Amino acid sequence: MKMMTSQTYTLEELTRTLGATLHGDGAQRVSGLATLSDAGPDDIAFLANRAYQRFLGETRAAAVLLPPDLVSECPVSALALDNPYLGYAHLSHLFAPPLAGHRPGVHASACVAESAVLGKDVSIGPNVVIGEHAVIGERTVIGAGCSVGEACSIGSDSLLHANVTLYHGVIVGQRAIIHSGAVVGGDGFGFAHDGSAWHKIAQIGGVVVGDDVEIGSCSSIDRGALGDTVIGDGVKIDSQVQIAHNVHIGEHCALAGCVGIAGSTRVGRHCQLGGGVGLAGHLELCDGVQITGMSLVTNSIHEPGVYSSGTGSMPNDLWRRNAVRFKQLDQMARRLTRLERDRDRGTSQ
Repeated sequence: MKMMTSQTYTLEELTRTLGATLHGDGAQRVSGLATLSDAGPDDIAFLANRAYQRFLGETRAAAVLLPPDLVSECPVSALALDNPYLGYAHLSHLFAPPLAGHRPGVHASACVAESAVLGKDVSIGPNVVIGEHAVIGERTVIGAGCSVGEACSIGSDSLLHANVTLYHGVIVGQRAIIHSGAVVGGDGFGFAHDGSAWHKIAQIGGVVVGDDVEIGSCSSIDRGALGDTVIGDGVKIDSQVQIAHNVHIGEHCALAGCVGIAGSTRVGRHCQLGGGVGLAGHLELCDGVQITGMSLVTNSIHEPGVYSSGTGSMPNDLWRRNAVRFKQLDQMARRLTRLERDRDRGTSQ
């Protein structure tokens, strides 16, 4: 169900906001944002993925945000922009309904340590626990049931949705968004084996999260074993992502759902990890690396570009036959080498 707001905008206002080029009636007003197929006469729609171009001719939207080369195919008013997906991102904030209940103040059921420092206009929700010497920046919202551990620091204008857990000594920058169920600063998986049993290694590092970071629901970021686990500025982390101890994620990376990164791996800036990607421990990825979904990376990557591993889906019978041949590849390669060597000898004679 689309949530409605009372705010309306003229197409001229939206055009100026986006820096777009308007083709149509600038005085026309819109009150919602929707897809091409779901939009009604009071909505603005967008076309960013050309796979949905087939819906353009039948849209009922008041206007469409799209690339300049598709303006002639648009049956309604058009806002032309080179990057319509980025334009859609900006529009989404204009039409997002305001969150209720985030008023400045401390709920009566919250437990805030006396030594904690709360900035101006913070909002502390029901059943929140804030530990000793924690610092909460101005205008930050701590949702219901959150736990902010001892000596944590959260920058201004941040938002922790309900039931987020920050262990002790976690540092979070400004304008962070952390979704429900996320755990930041839990112990990393550190154990020593004596031949018969495992012995826990105390995890005495911390976690440092930069500015403008978003962490998805039920994601886990482990504290460092010695030094800190570091999440750079502008990093976007999807739901159900696991980041192990002492990992460093460079600025403005994006990690899709179910990514898993083993300990002490360093990921450069502006990297993208697709859904289900796994990175082994103690690796280095340079800046500008993109790993496609479900890939397993076991060696460091020193050149930017797109990398993949694994095989695509296929009918099971074909996969089973190919799986048998996978085991024969080394033998087949050796036979091919011998045949080529014998051929070359015959040619030279």
